[in-house]
Amino acid sequence: MQLKPGDRASLSKTITQEDVVEFARVTLDTNPLHLDEEFAKQTRFGGCIVHGMLGAGLISAVIGTKLGGPIYLGQTLKFVKPVRIGETLTATAEVIAVREDKNIVTLKTSVTNAEGKEVIVGEATVLPV
Repeated sequence: MQLKPGDRASLSKTITQEDVVEFARVTLDTNPLHLDEEFAKQTRFGGCIVHGMLGAGLISAVIGTKLGGPIYLGQTLKFVKPVRIGETLTATAEVIAVREDKNIVTLKTSVTNAEGKEVIVGEATVLPV
């Protein structure tokens, strides 16, 4: 797939408790902020929040499945708002630059909640295959 500036794609997913538990199992990130409601109630968040990298994984999914499957070279991330279990997230990647001589593409990436508020923002560099 030939990517060009302005190309964009999105996908959405509602994050379930099962997603959080499975993510913790696979990654070994068992931080009680994500898994223990009683513990999480004592924190500034007032309850469990979703792993930031679970939300960021949706960026990888949109790049890998909706934009021709390029290979990651890098990704910056800024986590700007916590995500709660049950929220629907939409990951979007938009081509903002193409370096033709190296066939390297730069993408603006974001994850928004159902209200359209950004929860994760960043930039990815990918190598089209």
